[in-house]
Amino acid sequence: MYLVEDKRKVTTHRLFQMKQEGKKIAMLTAYDYTTAKIVDGAGMDIILVGDSASNVMAGNMTTLPITLDQMIYHAKAVVRATQRALVVCDMPFGTYQVNPTEGVTNAIRIMKESHCDALKLEGGVEIIDTVKKILDAGIPVCGHLGLTPQSINKFGTYTVRAREEAEAEKLVSDAHALEEVGCFAVVLEKIPAALAARVTSELKIPVIGIGAGGACDGQVLVVADMLGMSTDFSPKFLRRYADLNTIMTEAIGNYITDVKSGDFPNENEQY
Repeated sequence: MYLVEDKRKVTTHRLFQMKQEGKKIAMLTAYDYTTAKIVDGAGMDIILVGDSASNVMAGNMTTLPITLDQMIYHAKAVVRATQRALVVCDMPFGTYQVNPTEGVTNAIRIMKESHCDALKLEGGVEIIDTVKKILDAGIPVCGHLGLTPQSINKFGTYTVRAREEAEAEKLVSDAHALEEVGCFAVVLEKIPAALAARVTSELKIPVIGIGAGGACDGQVLVVADMLGMSTDFSPKFLRRYADLNTIMTEAIGNYITDVKSGDFPNENEQY
């Protein structure tokens, strides 16, 4: 841990304290052991095992195809690598929308098999009964409002959500409902910054933004995007902190050249 002095395990209670103290919360995705170990070692507060693994790891166009088994596989790998960060796993599409009983069953399975710390569900009052039952089972839940990728076929676009007053008011109402039922945090995706600031100021629980402005209590990005590994996704809210696509391509190209020329391995690289 070279970027944080406090090496204690991050908990939902500590996240609440961070909001009360005005300390920003850093959240990043990871889907495998090697990446998660680096992300955790850098001092990340929350690692999200996102259903964006469907896109990043499997090459799907949306998050919808990823299965419960696949999410558990990714979460298990991340948990093995993580010592400090709170590990939150997305419940994939179709595992909690049918009814509360099925949602709780699947939530318990993720927790038992992956050993993650919490779950994230997309939606507001429409899924509030399921959220309540999962919380009643002793499982911490993070909400997710605004652009909810699992509903992309309903929206038909990845454009900014809640620009109109009716949708904005519903989002505020949903955020309060999630807090009141017991969620420990809420993610707001791709909504106007002023609306996100309002929600952040009204809620006592942490609000994590992605494309929701700087007033949120924390921020989350997809690790492959912010490291510049993927280059075909460039939304306004994305800041690239590295250009790993170029670095990796050059390194791999040099390896190919050395193998084909006979330069690798040299005398010092063999037994």
